[in-house]
Amino acid sequence: MMLSEFQQRMRETYLERDVSRGLWGTYVWLLEEVAELGNAMLGGKKDQLEEEAADVLAWLSSLCNLTQVDLEEAATKRYQAGCPKCGASPCRCSK
Repeated sequence: MMLSEFQQRMRETYLERDVSRGLWGTYVWLLEEVAELGNAMLGGKKDQLEEEAADVLAWLSSLCNLTQVDLEEAATKRYQAGCPKCGASPCRCSK
């Protein structure tokens, strides 16, 4: 599934709930999922990491749906040429 297809799936599945939850509530839920991803990283189990990474992407997609940001377009625009700061791939930035 392409990123744009995934975002569309999230829109079809959750937009009504996301709208009623609102932008701030959706953002807070995204933060909770990022924390769960961090906990999964500590546990080191691949299946749990996959699940939490997918949840983070889902909530990020929901946030983008609420703000009318095309996630695939935004990611492509910013990262297609490599690092957005130095333009290299791999990144050659000092930090």
